Amino acid sequence: MRSFDRSQPDLPVWISAQSREYETETLLQLLQSMLTDLEESGRTPVILCIGSDRYVGDSLGPLVGTMLTRFSIPSPVYGTLETPIHAFNLKPTLKAIQKTHRDPFIMTVDAALGKQDAVGSILFNTGPLTPGKALEKMLPEVGDCHFQGIVNSADPLPSSQFLNDTRLYTVMTLAERISAIIQEAYIRKEAGTL
Repeated sequence: MRSFDRSQPDLPVWISAQSREYETETLLQLLQSMLTDLEESGRTPVILCIGSDRYVGDSLGPLVGTMLTRFSIPSPVYGTLETPIHAFNLKPTLKAIQKTHRDPFIMTVDAALGKQDAVGSILFNTGPLTPGKALEKMLPEVGDCHFQGIVNSADPLPSSQFLNDTRLYTVMTLAERISAIIQEAYIRKEAGTL
């Protein structure tokens, strides 16, 4: 698709916790263009929100999924607080998506670790993401594009400890921002405005 060519200088889009207006607008325009291209090509956008509600640090995906289902966006959403998608059910979920949706274009949302000054930031890029990487889980790469919310720093905590030592405020703020960006992209696509 023309808007999401990896060679474009606009990708990845990094929205820091401090400055976000220009970057958010850039991301909205990219998403709107992507959604329009998908509709024209007949591909189905599917949103896959990965994580578990059992740990604050891993709950970003299910929170975003729950918020998106409340917005009633016109795309299937997998992974909510009620039915989270995690390490144990990711592979069967991917099979179900492929079986249920014609030529799906999977947008993935997941939590990530980063440097301390990146906590609260959002990264959007094309291509798959590898869920569970910070915890050294061996899971398949997934997605045609992805959002990663930086929920905590990797240092000095051992990777597994971030699950319990992540602030709920940080995760909720990221979930609200990511879901609002996705919702606004759908609204703009329907309105046909850039």
